[in-house]
Amino acid sequence: MNLHMFAQIFLASLFGSVCALVGGTLLLWREQFARRISLVLVSFAIGSLTGAAFLELIPEALDGAPYAVVAPWVVVGIFAIFLFEKAVHWYHVHEGGEDHAHAKNEHPRSREVVSAAVIFGDSIHNFIDGLAIALAWAAGTEAGIATTLAVFFHEVPQEIGDFGILVHLGYSRAKVFFYNMFSALATPVGATIGYFLLPSIEQYSPYFLAFAAGSFLYIAISDLLPELHHHASRRNDAVHLFAIVLGVLSVAAVGVWFHE
Repeated sequence: MNLHMFAQIFLASLFGSVCALVGGTLLLWREQFARRISLVLVSFAIGSLTGAAFLELIPEALDGAPYAVVAPWVVVGIFAIFLFEKAVHWYHVHEGGEDHAHAKNEHPRSREVVSAAVIFGDSIHNFIDGLAIALAWAAGTEAGIATTLAVFFHEVPQEIGDFGILVHLGYSRAKVFFYNMFSALATPVGATIGYFLLPSIEQYSPYFLAFAAGSFLYIAISDLLPELHHHASRRNDAVHLFAIVLGVLSVAAVGVWFHE
């Protein structure tokens, strides 16, 4: 057991998700401010996720496998997250109703089902992030740091969104925080499991890194970018573009500073 690597992976997973709870907690106490900065964080997350995928994860995967092997796994990662989100959405609609905005006025079971779908989906997402963090740190320091930053900056706006949904459903602040803390802990759990599985899956790490890159690209392009299009004011376009570029540059800077 490499205690130094385990400590890096575990602390990175805590930073990547549990520390991102600060964004959601901010919503509980300063809702207007949290919602105002959330779109800037979304923009930065788009850049950092895209940068981590193209500048770190895919190149690391290509170091261990040819392009003809890596590229299909990027595609698999994209469609796997797409199918997962569709499954969660189907469960949400089928069991809890199409519009969660009215869920707190429906039968209590509907509210419980909608909140369960949110928490379950977030927990699985966080677990996958934890695995990605473990594999990235195993590949190298720069890939690990870049992946951790990408996870952190897309988790903050996601936590704000999840907190907002649960608050809107009528849960108390204490319950909202507890539920999101529970789902956030899935990241260090995923990272820990990923670390202990490394000896048996290390030979397949290029495939997993490519898969993680695909999942990051899907989140950036399919989830976050449309959010920016739908909710951002046109007069702030320059701010959001700057934040996206800054996100990419932050990953590039990690590659320069921690080049191995």
